[in-house]
Formats: sequence, C-alpha cells, structure tokens
Amino acid sequence: MAKLGFLGLGIMGLPMARHLMRAGHEVAVWSHTGSKATDLAAAERGIACATPQEVGAHAECIFLCVGDTDMSEEVILGENGIATGAKPGTVIVDCSTVSPDESRKIGAKLAAKGLHFLDAPCTGSRPGAEGGTLTFMIGGDPAVYEKVKSFFEPMGKNFYYCGGPGMGLHAKLTQNLILANTLQAFNEGLVLSTKAGVDPELMLTILENSAAKSGLVSFKAPYVFRRDFSTNFSVRWMHKDIGLMLDSANELNVPLPLTAATQQQFRAAIATGHAEEDICSTIKVLEGVVGVEVKKR
Repeated sequence: MAKLGFLGLGIMGLPMARHLMRAGHEVAVWSHTGSKATDLAAAERGIACATPQEVGAHAECIFLCVGDTDMSEEVILGENGIATGAKPGTVIVDCSTVSPDESRKIGAKLAAKGLHFLDAPCTGSRPGAEGGTLTFMIGGDPAVYEKVKSFFEPMGKNFYYCGGPGMGLHAKLTQNLILANTLQAFNEGLVLSTKAGVDPELMLTILENSAAKSGLVSFKAPYVFRRDFSTNFSVRWMHKDIGLMLDSANELNVPLPLTAATQQQFRAAIATGHAEEDICSTIKVLEGVVGVEVKKR
C-alpha cells in the first residue's frame, strides 16, 4: 500500500481516484468542490483534504486531473499548492491536458524544490475512467516514470512513454486533433447525406464497411441518432484542447488549416449553448443551418 494523492474530482478524476482507493492505496483527495472530496473519502476510506498543500504533505506520489493550464499551475504551485506541502522526492503526475510549454516550466520549478514531475495526459473519456481502461501518454524522466508506473495501473490499460518533459502532452494533443477533425468530418458528411434523404443508420453501415470506418464514428453515431448528448467529453474542454493544438503549431511553425476550421465549429457550438454537452453535440450547428436532424427513423 502506498500513500497517494489525487486532486480534481470531475468526470474523469473522481473514478480515477476511486480506482486507486479500491486498489488498496491510502489516497488523500482534494477538489474545488469540497463535498466531492468528503463524499468520496467517506465512501472509499480515503482522506479528504481542505487544500492541495495538505495532499502534498500526505503523499509520496500525487496525481491531478484539472480543467486547464491555469488550474494546473495554481493547484501545483499556488499559495496553498501541492509544492508548498510536498517533501523532496515526491512525484507529481499531471494527467490534465495543458500547454506543453507551460507544463515544462512547472516541471522546472518543481525540480528546483527537489520534486519530480511527469506530464501524463490520458484519453478514454468517462467510460475509460469509470472502467479503469484509460490510455496514458507520459512525458518526463523515464526513471521517475518506472518508479511510479504501478500506480497508474488501476486507472488504465495502455501506457506509452513518449519522451522528455511535455512529450506526453504533444502526443495527447495530436490524438485529440485527429479526433476533433474526424468528428467534424462525420458532422458534415451525415448532415449532407441526411439532407439528401439517405437514412442515417444505413449511412453508418456503409461507413463501417468502407475505408472511412472510424472507431470514433462507430462510438459516437448511436448517441447522435438517439439525440443523447450527455457528456462524456464536453465541447468546452475539446475547444480548449484545440486552442492548445493551435498554440503548439504556432510555436513549431506548423500550419493546421483543418484544425483552425474545426475550432470555429466548436466555437459556434459554444455560442449556441452546447458548451457543457458532449462533443458529438457539435453536429447541431450544421443541423441548425440546413434544417435537418440526424436521428433514428
């Protein structure tokens, strides 16, 4: 049994922390919404903490999964952040999807305090988090990763060491780039075929038996067809990730014309009230323009 910490108990973080507790570890937890930490700790014999600093003082390895770069920096380096309570040698693992450049800066500041840092964003959305089948992409010192690798295992199924600091984040942003653009292609294609009169379920069958077959489309299409936009991965957070992709592309001088156009569609979905819905709700933007709904007949 290890003394672990987990900060951020949202759609992804709460089940991730619960898996660590059920694996037998002593886990200190914290959330912006304090009741989430107290409720989880009571249900799973964890330790609820009032601040990230308290988690830092408790644990030898600390995971966090928060919404954006600013949140990550505040939780780790803020006035009552993890770093103010953690002992030298503690490993901090950021599972959030944040700026690779800013993540490297956070790691450098932690190193100056004798603390280790890994960027380890994950993919799999709510089903992967709840099922303990997430995929992790890890960046940082390989020796540090090997030291704490076993702690990842209750939360995930696939683990890819991608290189030095920030490299896990670059891999995650690439994965999400392809996902977001594939989703936009699905939106455009199904709205077009539905407007023309092709049955959506027939169109999906055709796609699944062609070179256009996509795991994402196979998973998301049934949700669209039954008009179920409950959140596995929200429009708001994917829009944030697309911004990170474009920022990285700007830094590396890489043109991303498709991604720039996809960003506008996600922004339109937010502007029309779908920010907190699942990313598959972005199809509503085009549906509204042309006056059709892609749904089961």
